[in-house]
Amino acid sequence: MEERTVLNSMPQQRVISVGPEATVHKAAIVMTQANCGSVLVLGGDGALLGILTERDLMTRVVAKALDPAATLVATVMTRNPICIPPETTVSDAIVIMIERGFRHLPVVRHGGKIVGVFSVRDALPREVGTAVSLAEFNEQMNDAGGG
Repeated sequence: MEERTVLNSMPQQRVISVGPEATVHKAAIVMTQANCGSVLVLGGDGALLGILTERDLMTRVVAKALDPAATLVATVMTRNPICIPPETTVSDAIVIMIERGFRHLPVVRHGGKIVGVFSVRDALPREVGTAVSLAEFNEQMNDAGGG
């Protein structure tokens, strides 16, 4: 059975975004209305500047008692996020997520066109299991190689 790509697994290929000058409050409203756990931060030219996730809101805003209505997205977003091309297999994307501690990865075509965001929720349990096995194998190989 051929493994799905992240593009095939994303239920909707849409770009949910705000500008860096948006407040965290505005970004949270956009995320809530779109029913998603992240929002991409795009510059005026459409370039990807960063990503703001539920985890960012929790650890960089709420836990620090910042005012969401006064805090700009640019000050708390994850800058220059790791991106993946749409043809990335789901298990490869999950390995990146496991190894880096991410739950969301922007999907960007070669040439810079943003497709959307792949979320850990887009993966099937079978693919997550495959990815966990691959991540464990990678860790064993790194340990064996002294890395």
